[in-house]
Order: sequence, then structure tokens, then C-alpha cells
Amino acid sequence: MAANQAVELLVRTDPGTPCGELMRRYWQPAALAEELPEGGAPLAVRLLGEDLVLFRDNQGRPGLLALHCSHRGADLSYGRIEDGGLRCIYHGWLYDIQGRCLDQPGEPGGGAHRDSIRHPAYPCVEKAGIIFAYLGPGEAPLFPKYEFLNVPDEQVYATKLLHECNYLQANEGNIDLSHLSFLHYNYMNKGIGGGAKRSAPETPSEPISGRGAVPTVETADAELTGFGVRSYKIRRDVAPDQYQLYLTEFVLPNFTAFPSILRGVGGYMVNWHVPIDDTHHWKYTFIFNRERQVERDWRERASGLRTPDYRPVRNKRNRYLQDRKSMQRESYSGIGFDFVAQDLWVTEGQGPIQDRSSEHLVSMDKAVLAARKLLLTAVYNLMEGREPPNVVRDPSQNGFRIVAFNGVLSNAKNWREHGKDLEAEVKA
Repeated sequence: MAANQAVELLVRTDPGTPCGELMRRYWQPAALAEELPEGGAPLAVRLLGEDLVLFRDNQGRPGLLALHCSHRGADLSYGRIEDGGLRCIYHGWLYDIQGRCLDQPGEPGGGAHRDSIRHPAYPCVEKAGIIFAYLGPGEAPLFPKYEFLNVPDEQVYATKLLHECNYLQANEGNIDLSHLSFLHYNYMNKGIGGGAKRSAPETPSEPISGRGAVPTVETADAELTGFGVRSYKIRRDVAPDQYQLYLTEFVLPNFTAFPSILRGVGGYMVNWHVPIDDTHHWKYTFIFNRERQVERDWRERASGLRTPDYRPVRNKRNRYLQDRKSMQRESYSGIGFDFVAQDLWVTEGQGPIQDRSSEHLVSMDKAVLAARKLLLTAVYNLMEGREPPNVVRDPSQNGFRIVAFNGVLSNAKNWREHGKDLEAEVKA
């Protein structure tokens, strides 16, 4: 199969597609918990090309059902929350969170054959401010014990942002580390990750170089882990006996952990890209702290980047508010100092679905290529009947030592060895 034909498998996630079937083997974010408050209205959602309705029953338990009533196809997101489930307002059919039809009030005795109805329903788990769902066949796997999903609620914060493009573009954008010294370069950070630690001037004093923060002094490495790809960016402008290491972790099938750049956050951040359909997706971002509460000012900052319905303030329609004058001395991209908007520009700008047949990968793209191959291998294995990695059914195997790092190391310390050391420090 040609390379571009193989990648085409990865961008299609509707029901019945190879990658869509892969995605459905994992728990996926379906909504923020704040979108579904206790006593609130049902929420229409679209996930992996399926139209669904999310609701809380009388006990506050989240349930995810197919959007259209099994009777005459009415939209259940307009339904009534009562009597242990969600009741359609067309003819009063009542469904519980398992999709059982509890009542057909228009029929004698409440429906003699109502027990034969099994409306499509998917199990849900609420963790870290997110409602997750399993859309796959058979019994759901164990919910994964990722560190950022298993800290106290006050130590993790989650939000989301709409992207008008295929999920894979943004997913691969997280893995592409060389862009940090270009797209995200500004006069304060001298390229994210810095070299030696520099104090930022109050005002810009030097021109922003079109060749980036550190041309020709960075290299890349990547290695497979038990659940994804670990990526390394090595920067050699620190000192004769030191180097700067930036380490991220891609976790199958669709999220990446990366070092936190936020003051007071001792952990990492996660971008989890969930397809709405083939040309739109939600980016769920998690911020967590291993030792203490996530700072309130970050929550307030995040709220200023998006509208109340989780759309970006800087977007394609306003050209991401690019300021070309600022490109001279302030920001390489001219798209402010917000990395989220800068990343959104490139992923949406690649088109609704990027044409990868015309791309030319180079040495710094090792991790992108490795992650792509790993994802394709998982798709092929599933097509042949083998369960993919990270789908855990044995409790003794439900431990994931995800790491991320940004710092200066001695040349005597190999970056892969440092990754292993970090992994050993993570609580199982």
C-alpha cells in the first residue's frame, strides 16, 4: 500500500472505518463535566462520526445514547430527565443509561414488548472533570490509570477547544518538536525550552531572526515505548558540557504529554485530540500538579482564550489576529504569545484533511514518522483480529508511567537514560 494511501486510513474515523474501529477500542473524552451539570439539560454530542446524546439520570450518573429515538427517530437531546432515565418528548418512550426501554406510555400496560428494545448505549466514566465514553464492541476495557486522571480533582484542570480540521494534524503537531524554535519563538522565551536559562527583558531589544531561535544546533531522537512514542529534542547551545533536553510522550491512540510551561505546575500537560468527524475535532487539554492545587490564575487565563462554547477567540475568520509588525521584534509568528492559537493556525491551515502525499519529511521528523507507523501498525493488527496496545483488561497491567521533561543535562547523561530515570520516578 502506498504511503499516502496508508495515512488515509488514519484520518477516517467514522463507524466501520479501520481507524474508527481502533479509536473505539479506547476510552475517549466525550464532554467536559461542566457541560453537563446536575439537573441540566441533555447534551447533543458528535463523536467519531456518531450523533449521540449525553445526559445525567436522576442519580447524577452520566449516560450516552444514540441521538435518535428507537421509536420514530426523534432527537433525544430535547428529552425529559425523569423516572430513572431520559424520556423522549415525541411519544414518551423512556430509556435508562444502559439503553433499556423502561416505558412506552402510549402502549397498553406501558409496552408489552418494551424489554426487547435495546437502544444504542455506551458506558461512561467521569474523571478529572471529563466524561469519558467507550464506543467499542463487547465489554469495555479497564479505565486506564494515567497519572493525570488519578490525582485529586483540585490538582487537575481540563478544558477543550474546537479545531476545524482532522484530528491527526493536531495530534502530529504535538509530536513535531522542531517547530517550537520557530512558530513559538518570541523575545521572551528565545525559543521554547531555551538554551541556558535567560531572564526575559521587559521590552524586546533584538530583531526576531527568520531562521528561528537556534538554527542548526538541534537534533531529534525517538523511541518506542510500551504504549506509544517517546520524543526527544536535543539543543546544543547551552555550554560545552551540557545540552537542553525537551521530552514528550505520545500515547496511543490520540494524546501527547508534554512539559508544563506554566508557573507553579509540577507535572505535565496533555493534549488529547478527539474526532468529532473527519474534518473537525475537540482538543482536550489537561493540566495537573503532582503536589498541590492547580493555580486559579491558569484557569482564568484559559477562559480568555476561548468563547463560552469552547471556540477559539483567535481563529481562521479573523486570521488569528496576526500582527505583522510584532513579527519584527516580539513574536516569530505575529500570532501573539498564545501557543494554543499558534498551533491552531498551522493545523487548520493545513486544510480540513491535510494532503500528506506532497509532504517531505526530514531528520527532525523522526518522532512524527515513528508515531504514524505505530498507529498504522495498531490499525493493521486490529484488522487482523489482534487487540491493540493500551487496551487493558488485566488489573495488574493497568499502570502507565508517562513522563515529560524540559531542562539542562550534562553531556555525560544520555537523554534516553534520563527518560528511563524519569519513568522510574512515576508512581505506578
